Amino acid sequence: MEILTWTYILVGLTFALYIGIAIWSRAGSTKEFYVAGGGVSPLANGMATAADWMSAASFISMAGLIAFAGYDGSVYLMGWTGGYVLLALLLAPYLRKFGKFTVPDFVGDRYYSNTARVVAVICALFISFVYVAGQMRGVGIVFSRYLEVPIEWGVVIGMIIVFFYAVLGGMKGITYTQVAQYCVLIFAYMVPAIFISMQLTGNPIPQLGFGGEVEAGVSLLDKLDGVLDDLGFAAYTDGRKSMTDMFMITLALMVGTAGLPHVIVRFFTVPRVKDARLSAGYALVFIAILYTTAPAVAAFGIYNAINSTSEKPVSELPTWVQTWQKTNLIQVDDKNGDGIVQYLPDPNQNELQIDKDIMVLASPEIAELPNWVVGLVAAGAMAAALSTAAGLLLVISTSVSRDLFKTFRPEITEKKELMIARIAAAGAVILAGYFGVNPPGFVAQVVAFAFGLAAASFFPVILLGIFSSRINKEGAISGMLVGLVFTLGYITYFKFISPELNTAKYWWFGVSPEGIGSIGMILNFIVCVVVSRFTPAPPASIQEMIEEIRIPRGAGKAIDH
Repeated sequence: MEILTWTYILVGLTFALYIGIAIWSRAGSTKEFYVAGGGVSPLANGMATAADWMSAASFISMAGLIAFAGYDGSVYLMGWTGGYVLLALLLAPYLRKFGKFTVPDFVGDRYYSNTARVVAVICALFISFVYVAGQMRGVGIVFSRYLEVPIEWGVVIGMIIVFFYAVLGGMKGITYTQVAQYCVLIFAYMVPAIFISMQLTGNPIPQLGFGGEVEAGVSLLDKLDGVLDDLGFAAYTDGRKSMTDMFMITLALMVGTAGLPHVIVRFFTVPRVKDARLSAGYALVFIAILYTTAPAVAAFGIYNAINSTSEKPVSELPTWVQTWQKTNLIQVDDKNGDGIVQYLPDPNQNELQIDKDIMVLASPEIAELPNWVVGLVAAGAMAAALSTAAGLLLVISTSVSRDLFKTFRPEITEKKELMIARIAAAGAVILAGYFGVNPPGFVAQVVAFAFGLAAASFFPVILLGIFSSRINKEGAISGMLVGLVFTLGYITYFKFISPELNTAKYWWFGVSPEGIGSIGMILNFIVCVVVSRFTPAPPASIQEMIEEIRIPRGAGKAIDH
């Protein structure tokens, strides 16, 4: 069968599965809508967390970044993985013990202030909208290639699917849908990786094939370095970013992960605090399967892509180039008119321009794998993008219904609160679709901005809120606003107002927009602590509550304030 046929079959089957699960697990109460009733098993929650966290950026874009950036792309691998460990160890168990539904819920109660809650809602909405834009872009890319529709229509189709099961099922529907999506995405990621590893190195384990030999006595990485050197590029294993920027991007991604509201809320869906710890451990194992494979997929992909196109006549380029050209994500321009494709050290002069976001999706075609594998990858990419998009949309709807309406209109009924949550989710889907069609960057870069905003706004006030009883509402509000405004302003200036100045020469302290969240986080910490020292201490009841959250005994049951 043709690729298109396989894609329709596999994507159609997985969509039917997701919608069926959403109908079966439809939320009937606000608790089921917000936290799946708090009764999800640690194993299921671990798989759902992994799917929620491994977005289109992880599945589609991360390996593409590493493929084109080489060593520099490793910041995403290190930052996101390290950040999840940070979240699991430092925050998740304590937030679960606190017993609230959302991050703004925690901030509002911990800092005894509706103003703090509203600021936290604003931060959550900024983060979630920026993040979901990357997911919808990923959905559009997958549909544009495999269903042969424009990216705009691909985004619309994805919006409809997400709207159906996120709005209908809430967290209960999303959780069990994400379990299915994890199974789909990890199978879809590993199958082509195993195939290509066998082709190039003879080793069926991609992680080992990454360090394997492609020729007698020549490792894959040495061969790749040589190929790039011959073309005039820097070696694949060499870094071009400054150590400062590498560190700041990695740090922003780490602490940003620990402040992501759609991941944090997953730890409220299990019955007990020890289940939160256990599900965090399961999730880390499930995440590691993909993350340890990504560098191999990146190296395999760029090696095959260069070998199959470099110095080839334009008229004899492989089928995969011609196919992806239809999406405008690959462009061929014979600049010197010699009829031969040439790669040049100046990226703007390359005669074959490949979008970073297609590397994982195109790898099975580049390696000439069976058509069903190509269709499987399409289904996996859709699972990754839709799972995270659904989680983010739930955060948006919950922030509006519970943390805004319920706070200022406590008399509204549960039925009306649920209706407001669903209306908010519908509005969020439409706005997310707009940003998916008009994104501010490629998928992983857009997501990196969301992590920077999370690092600069949420992480300090959550960490200090758990481990310091002296931080008060004035400090928290000031810190969140300073961190968010500074980081958002920096990103906006260099990405939208003056993109021509977005070079190391003009960056503050040599830190790129992707890494500026680290500076925003430091400013947040400083403002939090300083303002708290010069304003009244929190009430005694709040300080007692903080001490209770940190006490291990009785950890089997969450407290309720």
